Amino acid sequence: MTADPRTRGDGLPTNEELLPGEVRRPDRPSARPRRVAETIAAARKVLEDEGPGALTMRRLADELGIRAPSLYKHFESKAAVELAVIEEALFDIGDVTHRAIHEPGAVDPLLDLLTTYRRYCLSHPNLYRLATIGHLPRESLPPGLEDWAGNPWFVVTGDPHSAQALWSFAHGMVVLELDDRYPQGSDLESTWRAGAAAFERLTAQRRGDGSGRVA
Repeated sequence: MTADPRTRGDGLPTNEELLPGEVRRPDRPSARPRRVAETIAAARKVLEDEGPGALTMRRLADELGIRAPSLYKHFESKAAVELAVIEEALFDIGDVTHRAIHEPGAVDPLLDLLTTYRRYCLSHPNLYRLATIGHLPRESLPPGLEDWAGNPWFVVTGDPHSAQALWSFAHGMVVLELDDRYPQGSDLESTWRAGAAAFERLTAQRRGDGSGRVA
């Protein structure tokens, strides 16, 4: 299969081939010391496999085969470890959603974005909750990371308010599905498609009259 010329080897767009409204991927922090990288990987594994309640400094030390005080040489607190994991999650979410809007031959980028987002989040429920629920110490994240991770929602709608509303719809549905809050027998595939269709009509109407207003 011939590689899509719009993308890099990892499937992400090159800076020269960004879509209208798309922003450049921020650089990841410089290479981390080995123990720091191992701790983040262990924290992610514990979180994903055992849930947020298991993510303690003592549990991480056990996972790494070291004594808990040794971790404090690299992370001042569990919150600092969680922030590093959130950073990883935002890069992951940004990567998969930017790839989705660049999918070759995509007929419905908005629905493709929703489908990709749902699939990723349901596959990483504990990571998703950590990254998107509760207070976000955004001032401690790499510059531009949060904006870039959410940028595909703007690309498919062309409007910041519609983008925020679309993400809120997706986030709400993901959390409700994770919490098993939909009534038994709910056809969630149809609900997602209905949401996508509603936002597509909104976007088409806004772009059609050029006013940015919805009648």
